[in-house]
Amino acid sequence: MGETCLARSSKYLYFSLLGLIFPFFLQSVLGRELKFVLVIYRHGDRSPIEVYPTSLHNESEWPQGFGQLTKIGMQQQYELGQYLKKRYSNFISTAYKREEILIQSTETDRTIMSAQANLAGLFPPSGDQIWNPKIIWQPIPVHVVPKADNPKLRFPMFNCPRYKKLLRETMRSNEFQAKIQPYKEFMKTIASYSGYDPRTLIYLDNFKMWHVQDTLFCESIHNYTLPVWATQDVRAKLAELTVLSLSSLFGIYKREEKARLQGGLLVKAILENLSRAAKNSEKRKMLVYSAHDTTLGALQMALNVYNERLPPYAACQIFELYQENNGEHTIEMYFRNHTVKDPCQLTLPGCSSACPLSKFAELVTPILVEDWANECRQMGGGGKIGKCSQA
Repeated sequence: MGETCLARSSKYLYFSLLGLIFPFFLQSVLGRELKFVLVIYRHGDRSPIEVYPTSLHNESEWPQGFGQLTKIGMQQQYELGQYLKKRYSNFISTAYKREEILIQSTETDRTIMSAQANLAGLFPPSGDQIWNPKIIWQPIPVHVVPKADNPKLRFPMFNCPRYKKLLRETMRSNEFQAKIQPYKEFMKTIASYSGYDPRTLIYLDNFKMWHVQDTLFCESIHNYTLPVWATQDVRAKLAELTVLSLSSLFGIYKREEKARLQGGLLVKAILENLSRAAKNSEKRKMLVYSAHDTTLGALQMALNVYNERLPPYAACQIFELYQENNGEHTIEMYFRNHTVKDPCQLTLPGCSSACPLSKFAELVTPILVEDWANECRQMGGGGKIGKCSQA
């Protein structure tokens, strides 16, 4: 028996109303809305920062010299940009809109170029944004943050007497000595291979052991000839020492106090941006920082979520701010350290994976400092610490 016009009309009205109501019902069930995203990533693949004395290769063998982004690094950042575009396709506009996103970078060539390559993947021009049909790319501003003016993205900072004192205490601490002891003979062997004075390599904060490992790592990626002593086992052990070096800078001993003088500065900037986004309904939806592995290491150790591994090229730390259906704001943290796997979710110790903004602020309060310069002067000491060389 056929439907009456009234029945068909009623059914049409029912489904029409359902179509209008369902999205709101679904949003209510899900109970949350993404409000703001903050991204911090390490630059892409680069040439070595410097080489050890007996290195088989010198700076002239690298197309752009030391510490520069390579084509592999450009590809890594382009891929990360594409990933971010896909992840936030329902949040940020497909086309670049300057009021929606701000990109900041440290002052090094590799981080600035990484941001540019990332943006090429994130915002390829379309429609009236295409200014040259032969180049599917558009210029997007990358704002440089000089370390001298704002040190939030460059760690470690050695111009802090209190931190230098803590670092010396770390090197003498039982915790550090217990970790370094198994490597003592190995370090002597590496000293003889690399041409460094053994007394130089024992201080991990001067980055010399780090540069031996890093140089060999860069050369292996780009198929440069390695010295016969640089076996896979040797390089693996050097990587372990590099992790220990990073940990000694920001953790192992008096982690919380170190965080107040190092990564805590970035945590404070992140918290301020998330809190501002929660209070205001601004047009800006995303803030991006292009930085270094030490930036990520300092940040993750300050938050006590470090995984005891070196952050790979184009590793990406994500903070997402949500508004729940009860009006409360929560923060979720993710770390992407692999291009073919989903990011792993990180949980701030003492909180849930979706951490209320107020609870997040309470938990990180011990590592926030209001007057950094003054706190650096407290109980400071002399002593010479090697200059930082960002990786």
